[in-house]
Amino acid sequence: MSNNSNIFKNKKILIYGLGKSGISTFNFLKRYNEVFLFDDYLKNNLSSNVKKNIISQKKIDKIKFDSIILSPGIDINKCKLKKFLLINLGIIYTDFDIFYSFNKNTCITVTGTNGKSTTCKLLFDVLKSQKFDVKLVGNIGYPILSAKKIKKTSIFVIEASSYQLEYSKLFKSKYSIITNISPDHLERHRNLKNYISAKFKLFKNQDKNSIGLVPKNNPLIQSVLKKKKINGKIIKVNNEIDKELINLFDNQYFLSNSNKENLSFVIKLAKIFKIKKTNLINAVNKFKGLDYRQQIVFNKKNILVINDSKSTSYSASIEMLKSKNQIYWLIGGIPKKGDQFKLSKKFYQNIKGYIFGKNYSKFVNDLKNKIKLKKFINLSKALDAVFQDMKNDDSPKKIILFSPSAASFDSFNNFEERGKYFNKLIKKYL
Repeated sequence: MSNNSNIFKNKKILIYGLGKSGISTFNFLKRYNEVFLFDDYLKNNLSSNVKKNIISQKKIDKIKFDSIILSPGIDINKCKLKKFLLINLGIIYTDFDIFYSFNKNTCITVTGTNGKSTTCKLLFDVLKSQKFDVKLVGNIGYPILSAKKIKKTSIFVIEASSYQLEYSKLFKSKYSIITNISPDHLERHRNLKNYISAKFKLFKNQDKNSIGLVPKNNPLIQSVLKKKKINGKIIKVNNEIDKELINLFDNQYFLSNSNKENLSFVIKLAKIFKIKKTNLINAVNKFKGLDYRQQIVFNKKNILVINDSKSTSYSASIEMLKSKNQIYWLIGGIPKKGDQFKLSKKFYQNIKGYIFGKNYSKFVNDLKNKIKLKKFINLSKALDAVFQDMKNDDSPKKIILFSPSAASFDSFNNFEERGKYFNKLIKKYL
């Protein structure tokens, strides 16, 4: 990384939050600064190097910090240092800001309610197909400051969540994508306006040479664009794939409208980066998707099984429910605040809902009088019922859709653990 002078050298810096992001930030900053560490709940597996830099809450008030680096998992309004942080909002930054201060590489940053990870991974594959040196970082699981062997020509594909953007002040990206916006994470952002504002930080910080890509048909995004002054160029992307290309793509992963939309952003950027058509087609056709994100785990004997454990809201599940085939929908977990079920009535008759877990009342209230519902104590019992009901179904194609539309923390550590558990369960039936 280049050593341009910046506000993150020879300073006293507090890093708040010691997850993957916080630890990678510490490993990067300790070379240039006096770094102090704090977390509300310390893990047992921290290295001795990390432990010796941890300070108590009492000592924090006695030190004059030049900056505070907030990890994305820290909610200012629900943390031990709430009062301290609210007094020092002006010096709060993120690992994205640090990255930008030390790097001026070309960045393509993707945010949005749904589709971020899929768009990033596909874009990464397409750029790699033309031998670009590409780094895939951010919310996709690789902290932005953990990237190694960076060249001047390296291109960064960055997944950015609203949590990562919320307190960023310096970060800029040459190319920015907002895949879509619907109400989400309102328990953190408190209202839709704040959530949208966090997403639009990407465009707010752009300069006149930057390019922003947005979906043409998202009313929330379009209404914000009419009110906000954006410095860069805005390209509105239609999810109807070019007829010249559509016949050359052969990948059922992109049959759903949501994944067609993700693909349309990648096609637009492929043109900007002058990707050869053969490279684009090969990368798209080889793309297998990411685990637990509309993952096809079985497709034989007139049964299609989809593991979409990543779905934590209705909006993430809606496109998968738009089918002429019979859908057995497994739904459950911790519902999102303000989440609304918005699906055209014409699809109701094709859906049977199997609610699992103790938080069933919200789902019942939202879905009753719309689709047929059954509720179960856990996912295993729900799956038993699905296969029992399928015995009486002579439909030519049946879809088992595990798309919980809710957070996983009632029974699992994360959506990956939930998705892995579903894949293990489903094997005994197939």
